[in-house]
Amino acid sequence: MNESALRWIGFNLFVLFMLALDLGVFHRKSHAVSVKEALIWTGVWITMALFFNLLIYYQFGEEKAVEFFTGYLIEKSLSVDNIFVIILIFSYFQVSAEYQHKVLFWGILGALVMRGIFIFSGIELIHRFHWLVYIFGGFLIFTGVKMLVSDDSKIEPEKNPLIKFARRLFSVTKNFEGSSFFVLREGKIWATPLFLVVILIETTDLIFAVDSIPAILAISEDSFIVYTSNVFAILGLRSLYFALSGIEKYFHYLKFGLSAILVFVGVKMCIVDLYKIPVEVSLIIIVFVLAIAMLSSVVFPKKLNNEQLVERNKK
Repeated sequence: MNESALRWIGFNLFVLFMLALDLGVFHRKSHAVSVKEALIWTGVWITMALFFNLLIYYQFGEEKAVEFFTGYLIEKSLSVDNIFVIILIFSYFQVSAEYQHKVLFWGILGALVMRGIFIFSGIELIHRFHWLVYIFGGFLIFTGVKMLVSDDSKIEPEKNPLIKFARRLFSVTKNFEGSSFFVLREGKIWATPLFLVVILIETTDLIFAVDSIPAILAISEDSFIVYTSNVFAILGLRSLYFALSGIEKYFHYLKFGLSAILVFVGVKMCIVDLYKIPVEVSLIIIVFVLAIAMLSSVVFPKKLNNEQLVERNKK
């Protein structure tokens, strides 16, 4: 077995071990994740990603290390937008805080599989059909512009085709059944609303993967770098959700920053045969855009309407 195969096996075993440790030890019992706990786990996942980045540097050199960090930063940034949609989904279904971690665990486990398929197929397609770079680039520019004008203030899960299919396949209970996804009643298997929430989370990540995978392929075409940076960003998504839930309203300009990043990466892909923007320059631009977006959100807070002011005063 060659070194490359051992590297892939070792990394995936590490991921499985951490997921088993997370669900089987630290979150064996369903409970509401506090902001303090979420911040600690967010710090743990970020530290692990940086430590792995250091290993990349010593084993593959500075260029690959910068590619990993840039890809990780892009995926981490785009995952924030994903978190806002997850907040809407949990709010719509009124999912209890103690069950949200379990839903995110299984949602992210499915996301890892889907992202892996997207990454390997995307890299293979680009290698075989170079002109697809322009298609991906144009799609990212379109997505970035669309993000500015779209309204994500509401979701309509009943229009989701997977939700419709699940309702045809299973009878769905009216209320939640604890943390169960399925229950057995009178010899018949019933799905619970919590199972529908998992489906929506998976669908959401699939949609975001369509944007984020081409974005990271603009940074690197090394499958190991792309895959590992993506996985580390996704693994930290759950803790980041609990850390950001409730304070997302304070970063109302972040949407503009993410839009600018998608447009920039799209342009980078479209002009790759004319001029290849160095990864270091891409990293600086992405960090600068994110910093400006977050700083602007703090310096110029969003004005609340009368209804929002009343709600805040109640709290």
